[in-house]
Amino acid sequence: MPIKTDVVIVGAGPVGLFQVFELGLLDLKAELVDSLSKPGGQCSELYPEKPIYDIPAYPSIGAQELVDRLLEQIAPFNPGMHLNQQVERFEKKEDGRFHVVTSAGTEFDAGAVIIAAGLGSFLPRKFRAKGLDELVDPPIHYKVTERVRFEGKRLLILGGGDSALDWTMELANIADHVDLIHRRAEFRGAPASVEKVKALAMEGKVTIHQGMITSVLHEAGAFRGLELMDLEKNKCTVSGDEVLVFWGLAPDLGPIADWALDIEKKQIAVDTEKFQTSIEGIFAIGDINTYPGKKKLILSGFHEAALAAFGVQKYLYPDKRQFVQYTTTSPIMHQRLGVESPSK
Repeated sequence: MPIKTDVVIVGAGPVGLFQVFELGLLDLKAELVDSLSKPGGQCSELYPEKPIYDIPAYPSIGAQELVDRLLEQIAPFNPGMHLNQQVERFEKKEDGRFHVVTSAGTEFDAGAVIIAAGLGSFLPRKFRAKGLDELVDPPIHYKVTERVRFEGKRLLILGGGDSALDWTMELANIADHVDLIHRRAEFRGAPASVEKVKALAMEGKVTIHQGMITSVLHEAGAFRGLELMDLEKNKCTVSGDEVLVFWGLAPDLGPIADWALDIEKKQIAVDTEKFQTSIEGIFAIGDINTYPGKKKLILSGFHEAALAAFGVQKYLYPDKRQFVQYTTTSPIMHQRLGVESPSK
């Protein structure tokens, strides 16, 4: 049976998480859907340890810490969390509610839908090079699920961020050898990790290359290695058995692009009263929306979430009188948050 809820939120980044809070204050239940394996969006996936300086009351807060605090803040509202899946389709029913279906087969009967998908779903940046199409079974990997597969192999790891460095350190002890290939001399990962990888290079377990990949080497359809052009434009070849690509994630609107919404340059057009899209009952907040004067800031997304919550409430209960209750003084707000009223 479909999960019945007031709202399905597409995207569990910081803005999507805060949307749960704003809906909860209005006594509206939310279910979150995200294509990633954990909540937090870009903050958790791309730069968890980077500081953010423009969150009110925090002179500086780490990206992952912000996500952790948001999760703590929304805990009283117990949202459903549906990860590793995308919302693939929806249907607006005659009663104004939505039948929503994900790639994992999860179904919802939702009163409204809020799209908080940031720049879209995040997919690994794909490896492409001359000769790749000639391979019968390309040994190209974008994540490590079975370490044993790489035992005794000569590994070519592509990337210069934390993931590439971490897996270089992790696999150097079980692989025959690791060649770490990055397009520039400077790495983007944690300084401590860079030093550890350089130490492994001194031990002979890792070879570090700087340059661009120009082609894939193959023999009778079997992978043999990569051809590189270094920073001085000299060509060289690096032999290997398996390639692990850690070039980060690229945004993709995915199925959202086919939802018949008004889209301008891969962004969803909304009003600025309640951040509703061209389809009544579907709202969009955060980086995925656009309107005159739009600024892509987390704090702007928080503001949009507050107004979208009231918009959703009005959509679900058009005859209900709306008024603002303050969390500092309202016993109803305290009850919903699970805190004791100051007067007690």
